[in-house]
Amino acid sequence: MDRYGTDVLSGDWRVPKRGRAVETPADPGLVVEEVTTDWCGEIVAVDRDLDTVTLEDRRGKRRTFPLGTGFLLEGKPVILTAPITKAGPVRPTRTASGSIAVHDAKARVARASRIFVEGRHDAELVEKVWGDDLRIEGVVVEYLGGVDDLADHLRDFKPGPNRRVGVLVDHLVAGSKESRIAQNIMKSPVGKDVLIVGHPFIDIWQAVKPARLGFAEWPKVPKGIDWKKGTCQQLGWPHRDQADIARAWKHILGGVRGFQDLDPALLGRVEELIDFVTLV
Repeated sequence: MDRYGTDVLSGDWRVPKRGRAVETPADPGLVVEEVTTDWCGEIVAVDRDLDTVTLEDRRGKRRTFPLGTGFLLEGKPVILTAPITKAGPVRPTRTASGSIAVHDAKARVARASRIFVEGRHDAELVEKVWGDDLRIEGVVVEYLGGVDDLADHLRDFKPGPNRRVGVLVDHLVAGSKESRIAQNIMKSPVGKDVLIVGHPFIDIWQAVKPARLGFAEWPKVPKGIDWKKGTCQQLGWPHRDQADIARAWKHILGGVRGFQDLDPALLGRVEELIDFVTLV
């Protein structure tokens, strides 16, 4: 008999009481508990694009959590991972905008209604994030080359009850030139069939979260300096001519994977426009 007892430091004395967490596929039907909320339920869905798992409790209520650590399976800690799938390409379950993906659907014939945006960059960003949704809905996005001639474009387009126009405007803030143009149009006879919304950013570039591009915040460019050139200069990017600006935008757009990389101030406005031109 050991009169002093066993050595408490022998073996793996750092192991947690319930054991170490092991990776476990989040297969549908498993019942797990999320430790921070004590939510216990059956796995009913896994979103591979958003890296989330949805649990349904015994009352039929559902909650969604990030995949990974923080779960118990039969009282033991596990790290939930996306289920292993059979060989072959995995189709995304969500579009870049976060809506449910509809595979193999043919693009709808274009509606009479339209969404206008100010510039080419705006149109390219909207296409990258909402393109799949717009094709399903049959919505065409056109860029204007600026908002100064918006009234003339609307006069030529002739909006109506079944021919609505949604307009996305840069820097739509109180007291700006853009806000005055918008107010005058909304008070005009075509205003009832036109919705003008905007974001507070000087340029659509700023709608992309800077952290996604590797810096903390967008530079503050002094008045009188072209905003895009000034931004590129402060970020240390080439900015001598339009080709440099185009390359800078290509880099910014390439960093956008989906809605999660955009500022909410833009997300809500685009969704509002899509609803306006499709709910007719």
